[in-house]
Amino acid sequence: MTERVVLAYSGGLDTSVAIGWIAEETGAEVIAVAVDVGQGGEDLDVIRKRALACGAVEAEVADAKDEFAEEYCLPAIKANALYMDRYPLVSALSRPTIVKHLVAAAQKHGASTVAHGCTGKGNDQVRFEAGIVALAPDLKCIAPVRDYAMTRDKAIAFCEAKGLPIATTKKSPYSIDQNVFGRAIETGFLEDIWNAPIEDIYEYTSNPAEPREADEVVISFKEGVPVAIDGKPVTVLQAIQQLNERAGAQGIGRIDMVEDRLVGIKSREVYEAPGAIALITAHQELENVTVERELARYKRQVEQRWGELVYDGQWFSPLKRALDGFVNEANQHVTGDIRMTLHGGRAVVTGRRSESSLYDFNLATYDTGDTFDQAAAKGFIDIYSLSSKIAAKRDLA
Repeated sequence: MTERVVLAYSGGLDTSVAIGWIAEETGAEVIAVAVDVGQGGEDLDVIRKRALACGAVEAEVADAKDEFAEEYCLPAIKANALYMDRYPLVSALSRPTIVKHLVAAAQKHGASTVAHGCTGKGNDQVRFEAGIVALAPDLKCIAPVRDYAMTRDKAIAFCEAKGLPIATTKKSPYSIDQNVFGRAIETGFLEDIWNAPIEDIYEYTSNPAEPREADEVVISFKEGVPVAIDGKPVTVLQAIQQLNERAGAQGIGRIDMVEDRLVGIKSREVYEAPGAIALITAHQELENVTVERELARYKRQVEQRWGELVYDGQWFSPLKRALDGFVNEANQHVTGDIRMTLHGGRAVVTGRRSESSLYDFNLATYDTGDTFDQAAAKGFIDIYSLSSKIAAKRDLA
């Protein structure tokens, strides 16, 4: 029986060429799998037909936008996941979504190997391969760009020699990855970390410096899940899409950072994630109102570790799954509304309300009606500071 390889297929030059390249290098039949996580671009059926025209024996396409939003973006919102306190894991979240479909296709078609188009320098190779072996330990992985030195020049030459039905136009100076949760831009002139980004690189966000009217929005959550925008029910996908449009129009969600890659190098990345930043900002504030102090303090530690695991390709790991349980438990009372003003590149919270609120006006007020027993504070301070007081007497003697 002929070996079969499942290829993560985007419809672009590199993965189109990879179909024939893999067949020649390995003698295997190639099954192309394209997954729509809200990246936009060409129709899925056009992509499927191109894969077949380029030599794939089978081609599958999956509309995974809702799945991506509910099963991958939503856990990140609940975890307030920001790698290095800034990056909302745009690309890292899409990889396990794609991996799940690649593994399912491999099992369906009896493939022994899964292929992807990643280089040997980035994080995505780890995310794909660590995810694949976590779901199907017996599957092998190959990466033509990394394993067979399939450079772009070689890809163009192969495309022209075989007469493949794909344009070999001049490549964009940037490497871009996008989905409904955001957009990542790297390489080109951005590799000089002194160079400022130019407006041309942005698509999801407008220039925040341009004058425009502010936009006020109310986001409603139920147990950490965004369920309504301005009182109108939404799915998680719709919440992200609507806030991409509204927060993006205000220039919110632009991130320019030098980040620590898993492979050990630092990389300059520019992101735009308007919906993600607006939702995480609102969710964080609602947690401030509804989550008990010690739980909130510990959750912040969990959030950092959760984000690192996802960034590092450990979505399906035992620790990540266990932390999911903690995050879901911590979100059980995160229900209520957050009002925000979207303007000038910022999402600013201006109002909070929740039936699960731990904010007690009568305890917080300094006016008449204050129910906080201030007389109890003196004894509390004496006991709280007692160990430091004893140590100070010794150290100052």
